[in-house]
Amino acid sequence: MTLNNFLVLPITYDHIAMLGKLPFHHNDPFDRMLIAQAKHLSLSIVSRDTAFDHYEIQRTW
Repeated sequence: MTLNNFLVLPITYDHIAMLGKLPFHHNDPFDRMLIAQAKHLSLSIVSRDTAFDHYEIQRTW
């Protein structure tokens, strides 16, 4: 599904498996799922939260 040219990503088993491998630099469960999805799909996250910088992902803002 797209809305305003954004794609809504489903949470898959692969994302959950990646979530279980993440270190606990960030305690927010929703943000941790975003990080897992970004890592698994090689996506960038748009956020000003510097806690994302502790993970091997691209953060924009």
